[in-house]
Amino acid sequence: MPIETLTPVPALDRPDLVAAPVRAALAQWQHGAEVSVVEIDPDLADTAALVAAYDGLHMEDSVNCVLIGGKRAGEERIAACLVRADTRADVNRTVKGLLEVRKCSFLPMGRAVEESGMEYGGITPVGLPAGWRLLLDDRVPEVGTAVVGSGLRRSKLLLPGRLLAELPGAEVVEGLAG
Repeated sequence: MPIETLTPVPALDRPDLVAAPVRAALAQWQHGAEVSVVEIDPDLADTAALVAAYDGLHMEDSVNCVLIGGKRAGEERIAACLVRADTRADVNRTVKGLLEVRKCSFLPMGRAVEESGMEYGGITPVGLPAGWRLLLDDRVPEVGTAVVGSGLRRSKLLLPGRLLAELPGAEVVEGLAG
């Protein structure tokens, strides 16, 4: 399928295609009107499947959001890490150091879904809980049109990568991904 078969519409015009916390965040965000959404087959929500299904869509256009947690002195620290899909977050060195924890790991699926209010495979940096850090690899803002989750498996958000760095609390980190 060519990517042209995906028809982007303003995300604020299609509240049915974004999770509730994403809707709320977009409505409050100064750049919310610049974000589009496309409806996809939920079986294609995983990045590799989506890229394989649509001509013209590449791994470097897709941005993955992974949730990482760790503890220090009994205090839990959680970060959403944004990396281009053709890279991987450096969890064991860079993320661990930024969170200042001895050990960190991916949040378990059930917990990630419950606490984010989003579907697994659709978790996005837009509308994450307050208190979670938002770490972006320095290559993410360079993505022309980033494809990220919408909070639902049946759609994706499209927005300029530079706007991801404008999300509240966003921290651009050199070398977050390898």
